[in-house]
Amino acid sequence: MATHYIGHSEAANALREMVSAVAPSNATVLITGESGTGKEVLARMLHEQSDRAGGNFVPINCGAIPAELMESELFGHRKGAFTGAVADRIGRFELAHGGTLFLDEIGDMSLDMQVKLLRVLQERSVDPVGSTRQVDIDVRVIAATHRDLEAEIAAGRFREDLYYRLNVIPLVTPSLRERTSDVPMLLQHFAKRFAVRGANPVRFRIDFLEALQSYAWPGNVRELSNLVDRFSTLYAGKELDLRTIPQSMLPKGLHDLRASLSPMPAAAPMETLSLPATDAFGLPEGLLEMDDQPTLEDREVENIIMLAQGLPQLPPDGISLKERLADIERSMIEQALQRSQGNVSRTAKLLNLQRTTLIEKINKYELKYG
Repeated sequence: MATHYIGHSEAANALREMVSAVAPSNATVLITGESGTGKEVLARMLHEQSDRAGGNFVPINCGAIPAELMESELFGHRKGAFTGAVADRIGRFELAHGGTLFLDEIGDMSLDMQVKLLRVLQERSVDPVGSTRQVDIDVRVIAATHRDLEAEIAAGRFREDLYYRLNVIPLVTPSLRERTSDVPMLLQHFAKRFAVRGANPVRFRIDFLEALQSYAWPGNVRELSNLVDRFSTLYAGKELDLRTIPQSMLPKGLHDLRASLSPMPAAAPMETLSLPATDAFGLPEGLLEMDDQPTLEDREVENIIMLAQGLPQLPPDGISLKERLADIERSMIEQALQRSQGNVSRTAKLLNLQRTTLIEKINKYELKYG
């Protein structure tokens, strides 16, 4: 399955265009950005869109492997090279021959290993530990880090010559707070991904969606993914309201906002029900969520809507009101998108909707825009 960078924000579009331009090259790429912003996603996209897509994509987290084992991990070793080396081991560089090696968190690599890595990048060959023979390699290297490498150089923790060797083509992943317009699409993507088997993906009420767009997301897309995974497990198939989610299940940044919201209104008694307010399409708000078995009052509302829309009288065998209203809503949105040439802001004005509400409906009906 192809790897995608989710979002239609200006930042997301620019990054995808850069990846498309850079991917066919064999040039070394250095990806920088905060943790959780999708650096490995970009690295995989570069590999998949390159001529090396038929080879291996081999990732290694330089910060997760002890310094004394890093040389063996990268370059391999021969049997008996050191205590515990009971068999030959192929290193990550050899595994990535003909493909791509992704050096994640390169800023955490020790200075000793930086020297050895620089030599490999210059000579395009590796010396497995305990071997007397060099092994030629054909590997594209992509490195990534959340650290400011220029500051690390100034502090004496990163080699300047290695930095310039890696930083042939720099890519920067934006933080999620820099592309908040992508939050609804990311929520929908992960809701589908983490949906419990047999249940629909979780959904978010508009006030919850707006709160998530205003949240700073210090953990970026990784934090958002984990949050949706949590909600999908605890509230499978449900529509989520910020006011009903326990505080312990929310990021701290949303605690104050949750506390400021008024309690959910109590359901109105049946005898006080009146014709609901209509939305931008002339349809009753929330009608698409009505129960399958309508009450007498619901039937009266249905008749009014049918007449207002100029539709025929209700057939003797009945119709699916939900499907009919959904078709009308989808059609209106499609017409507005066409008239505005896919511009979401102009479409929202045409329909007298908030932009976030429109995006939610566009994602619901899987419409294309932008």
